[in-house]
Amino acid sequence: MYFWFYIFHRISYYLLLKLILIFCAFYTKLLKQALNLNLENIKFLKSASATNDFPEDVGQEIAFVGKSNAGKSTAINAIVNRKNIARTSKTPGRTQLINFFKIDKKHSLVDLPGYGYANVSKSKRKSWEHLITKYLQKREALKAVFLIVDSRRGLSELDKVFIDFFLPMKKILHIVLTKSDKLKKREQLSVFNEVLGEYNNISVQLFSGTKKIGVDRAQQKIIDVFTK
Repeated sequence: MYFWFYIFHRISYYLLLKLILIFCAFYTKLLKQALNLNLENIKFLKSASATNDFPEDVGQEIAFVGKSNAGKSTAINAIVNRKNIARTSKTPGRTQLINFFKIDKKHSLVDLPGYGYANVSKSKRKSWEHLITKYLQKREALKAVFLIVDSRRGLSELDKVFIDFFLPMKKILHIVLTKSDKLKKREQLSVFNEVLGEYNNISVQLFSGTKKIGVDRAQQKIIDVFTK
């Protein structure tokens, strides 16, 4: 008798989970339609090496940042369902400017230079740090940051420094744990719980650009930010 109760309970659990996932996908679709937001329409706008190169400070922006080689470009491409809108490279640290991408007149994504690995001079690295800091602190259009973290490595000290720097700005921070397909299920759960346990006031998700894991979740988060 207990066996059949257990089977019924497990089936009910998986059916409920499936219904929740279907509802989330449907809800995301409705929000996209309400916003008239099609991420695939994204276009490169411009690159900036100085603050006076930034586009006009209007509308809403979400910036992507992370340690070099964390999979930031791959994540952006997967989220907007475009192959090379953000250029990927086997050489970490290739994003050396702030790159602005326009979705529509009111919404943009921004690709910030990666930190922690790029093979550049100290003076160049200082210039990057100054540029990124100015963007994060002064940009009125900035509504949220997606922090890209390699799930196999977990949060680095540089990631934690960035989080401590950004949180006092009172803007949305979302952590994307990339390359999760390279981990076993229990390892995925472990790194997810570890990050969530350390920063329980920040949203966190597992992600894989190559296997399309968590793409819907990331897209929904973008919509949530833009509709907040």
